[in-house]
Amino acid sequence: MCQQKFLSSPAAQLLELARMSTTASLNTHCLPPPLPVPEQEEEQEQPQIYMCVLWYAGQLGITYYDTGDCSVYFMPDMPDNEDLKLLQKVIDEVLPRCIVTSAKQDHNIAKFLTNMDAATGEVDKSEIVLFPNMEFGLEVSKQRILSRQFPFIPSHMTATEKILYLSSIIPFESPLMVRALGGLLKFLDRRRIGVELEDSTIGVPILAFKKFVLMDIVNMDQDTYCVLQIFKSEVHPSVYKLASGLKEGLSLYGILNRCRCKWGEKLMRLWLMRPTRNLTELNKRLDVIQFFLLAQNHETVLTLQDCLKNIKNVPQILRRMNLSHTKVSDWQALYKTVYSAVCLRDTCRSLPSSIEIFQTISQVFTDDLHYIASLISKVVDFEGSISENRFTVRPNVDSTIDEKKRKLMGLSDFLTEVARKELETLDNRIPSCCVIYIPLIGFLLSIPRLPTMADKSDFEIEGLDFMFLSEDKLHYRSARTKELDSILGDLHCEIRDQETLIMHQMQTKILEKSAVLNNVIEYTAHLDVLLALAVMARENSYSRPCFTHRHGIHIKDGRHPLMELCAKTFVPNPVDSGEANGRIKILTGPNSSGKSVYLKMVGLITFMALIGSYVPAAEAEIGAVDGIYTRIHSRESVSVGLSTFMIDLNQVAKAVNNATERSLVLIDEFGKGTNTVDGLSLLAAVLRHWLNQGTQCPQIFVSTNFHSLVQLKLLPDTPLVQYLTMETHQDGDELIFFYQLKEGLIRNGKPIRRIDHPSKGSQLERCKSLVEKFLCLDLDDPHVDLEKFMSQEVLPSAASIL
Repeated sequence: MCQQKFLSSPAAQLLELARMSTTASLNTHCLPPPLPVPEQEEEQEQPQIYMCVLWYAGQLGITYYDTGDCSVYFMPDMPDNEDLKLLQKVIDEVLPRCIVTSAKQDHNIAKFLTNMDAATGEVDKSEIVLFPNMEFGLEVSKQRILSRQFPFIPSHMTATEKILYLSSIIPFESPLMVRALGGLLKFLDRRRIGVELEDSTIGVPILAFKKFVLMDIVNMDQDTYCVLQIFKSEVHPSVYKLASGLKEGLSLYGILNRCRCKWGEKLMRLWLMRPTRNLTELNKRLDVIQFFLLAQNHETVLTLQDCLKNIKNVPQILRRMNLSHTKVSDWQALYKTVYSAVCLRDTCRSLPSSIEIFQTISQVFTDDLHYIASLISKVVDFEGSISENRFTVRPNVDSTIDEKKRKLMGLSDFLTEVARKELETLDNRIPSCCVIYIPLIGFLLSIPRLPTMADKSDFEIEGLDFMFLSEDKLHYRSARTKELDSILGDLHCEIRDQETLIMHQMQTKILEKSAVLNNVIEYTAHLDVLLALAVMARENSYSRPCFTHRHGIHIKDGRHPLMELCAKTFVPNPVDSGEANGRIKILTGPNSSGKSVYLKMVGLITFMALIGSYVPAAEAEIGAVDGIYTRIHSRESVSVGLSTFMIDLNQVAKAVNNATERSLVLIDEFGKGTNTVDGLSLLAAVLRHWLNQGTQCPQIFVSTNFHSLVQLKLLPDTPLVQYLTMETHQDGDELIFFYQLKEGLIRNGKPIRRIDHPSKGSQLERCKSLVEKFLCLDLDDPHVDLEKFMSQEVLPSAASIL
C-alpha cells in the first residue's frame, strides 16, 4: 500500500521553499553522527486497525485508524460495483479488527459483511459495529472533524486558518469519505481506543492524516481527471432530456466508449477510474486488443459485437425473480441474454486458448446456460404472454392446464346452449338472456332490464339470486350457474394460479443457476471493453505501448487523442524523459504555441497505457508510474471559498507531498496567479525542492513564461533539467506557429503584436504633430484652455500611440 503523509500546510511549505530558493547561499553544517545506543527489547502490542466504510450509489468511502502510528488513513471516494471487490481488496490488505458502518445501509454491503463474517474463522473474524445513520450525516461529520483538536495543528491558528489547513489535507469534495471519517471519530470517542484508563478529557490520539491507495492503482485526483478531460459531463441538448440527467461531452471516455452493452460501459468507466500499474494485467488486455486488430479476425469482432448487443440487465432481472416481480419483458431479456451468451461461448471456444479471457469464457460459460435457455424456450409462451400481458406457458407443458384451457376455449358454445335452456324457464316478458363468465365471480345469468323494473324491489325474480346491475343488464345466479361453478370452477383463475406456480418453479431453478449468469455479466463486460478499445485503435491508428520497470517515458510521434479529432491537422511530438537525464522538462514558448496541449498529450498517453489501451503514437515506452499529478487549470468555485492562487497552491502541494520517483507531474503556468516576483520564487522553490532529490525526483513537465527562471539562473546547472520550446517563426509583424517541439530556449520573448497596430513611422509623425501644436500654444494667454487641449488632443493621441 502506498501511503503519503501530510505534515504541514501546502502554502506554508511552498512559501518556505520560496524563501530558501531566493537565498544566495546555504550554509551546510556537518553534524557528527549520533553515538551508538544499545537497543532495548520492548514488548510491543500488535497494531490494530479500526475501519469505517460507507457504500452508496456505486461509490465507496473508506477511512481507518491504525493504533501502530496513531494515524487516520483515508481513501477518496472510489467507484465500486455491487460485488464490492474493491472493498474486499482493501480489507484483505488492511485486515481490520473492527468494521464500523451505518445501520441503514444498502442490502449489498449488508450481505457482503454477513458473508465475510461467516467465511472468516473465529481468530481472524472482524467485529461489525453498526451506528445509527444520523451519526454519518455530512454536516455532522464536517463539524466533528473541524471542531476536534489535533496535536499536529498549531494552537495559534484561527478557525479560518484551521479550515484552510485541513482542506489542504482532507479531500472534502469526497462526501462518502468525509461521512466515514465522521463516523470513525465518533467510534473512537465512544470506544476510547488506547486511552481506556485515562481521564475522560483525554481523547484518542490522532497524530496525522494519511492518504492511501491500493497497491496496483495509480493515484490521480479529481483535478487531474478534469484537466485531462477523462470525463466531461454536459447538459443534454434535448429539452425532453434536461430533467433526466447529463450526457458525456468531448472526453476520453466519450471517444473510447464503443461498448455494445450497459455493463461494458460501466466497466470501462471503472477502468478509467482505476488505472493500474499491474503490468501482468495490462499486458493481458493488450494481447486481446492485438488479437482483435488482426485483419483475419475482423469477422470475429463483428460476431462478438452482435452477441454483446443482447446482453441485458441480468442482476435486475434476478432481483425481480427473488421478489417474484418478474415481467414478461424480463423473460424475453433473460432469454436473449442467455442465448447470446451461449453464442459467445461457442465463438470463444473456436479462438486461441492462449488468450486468457477466451479460455475463461469457454470454461465459466457452462452448460447451465443451455439448460436455462432450453427451460425458457420450452416453457414460456412469449406470444401468449405478450397478448395477455402476463406469464403464460406453452401447450404440452402441463396436462392439467391444457385441459382447462380447452374447456375455456369451448366454453362459448356450451354457455350458449345453457342460456337457451334458461330462457325457456324465464318469464315470457324477458326477450333474451345469456350466460357469462367473470373471473373471480364465476358464471352468471344476464338479462336485459325491462321498462317495468324501476326499483330494486322489481329486480327480484323467483328462483334467481340478484347480484348486480351493470349497463342496463341484470345479473343473477341460477341453479344452473351454481352447478357450473361447482363443476367447472373458476377456470381463468385456476389457470393463472397454476401458471404462476410453474413460473415460481422456473424462477427457483434459474436462481439456483445464478452463478453462471453473474459470470456472464462479468466476462461479457470485459470482452465488450476490450472490443471497444480495439475498434478505437483500428480507426485512429493507435499503437501498442511497451512497459518497463525503469523510470522514464519515451514516446515517438505522440498525438493528443482529443485534439487530433477536432483539428484538421495535428503535429505529432516526441517525449523523451530518461531515468537519470532530463527528468525535469521546462517548456517555454509564446502563448497559443501548444505548450498546454503538449503537457496534456503526455498525461493522456501515459494514462491510456495504464488502463491497458493502445495509444495515439508511433511508439511508446512507459516506465513505472504510480501517480499522475497536475496543475494545469484552476477549478474555481464559490462553494470552495478559496482564491484561484490558493487553489493553485493546493494542487502543487499535492504533487510536492505525494509524488515519488515513479510519479508523473504536469505543471502549466504555475505562479501566474500572483505578482511576478512571488510567482517566480514559488516556481523556482518547487523545482529546486525536486532537484534536491536527485534521481529520486518525479518525471516533471513544466511550461512557463517566467524566462527569468533561466536568465537569473535560479536553477542549478544539472543534467536533470532539460529546456524545451515550441518552434515559431517571426515573419515581419506576424508570428507563425509550427507546434513542433525542439530543444533549447525561446529565441525572443516578444509578445504577439496586434496586426492593426500602426507602424512606427506613423506614430512618430503623430508625436511630432502633437508637439508642434503644444509649442504653438501661448501659455501666457489667459484665454488658452490647457485642460481642454490635454483632454481633446493629448489623451486621445496617447491612447492610440501606446
